[in-house]
Amino acid sequence: MKHVVRTYRIALAVTLASLGALAHAKPIDAQLDCKSTAHDFVAPLQQDGLLETKPMRVEPNSVNAFKPVKGATLTAYGFKVYVVVAYQKDDPIFKLGKGEPIADSAYGVVVWGGDKEVEQQVHAAGSDADVHHVAPFITAIFCKQ
Repeated sequence: MKHVVRTYRIALAVTLASLGALAHAKPIDAQLDCKSTAHDFVAPLQQDGLLETKPMRVEPNSVNAFKPVKGATLTAYGFKVYVVVAYQKDDPIFKLGKGEPIADSAYGVVVWGGDKEVEQQVHAAGSDADVHHVAPFITAIFCKQ
């Protein structure tokens, strides 16, 4: 019984700690309406000090992956954002990959959440974003123009 109570307390502490982080999170749902450009999506997040200015990775298709800065929590449709992904042609914010660029402008996020749940929330909000399964409980929300 002691072990069960201890496990419950640990689980409760972890849950409360994660809720505290989400309570101070910056929601970016409105920007995922697929009516913006990659620059208009990424630049304000960088200017507000919420997103790294240097991409952590550049894919061959020129998609740049930017991490939130340490201590910043971004959410999209209630899901915690792991990384912001974007590319815009001829924009110095973004680095060019070695292959063919994905589009003139594309942007989105990768969130911690199952693809079905994320897709429900995105469509319920009226967004035109595409939802893609990345890995178990990791999902991409993406706008391409």
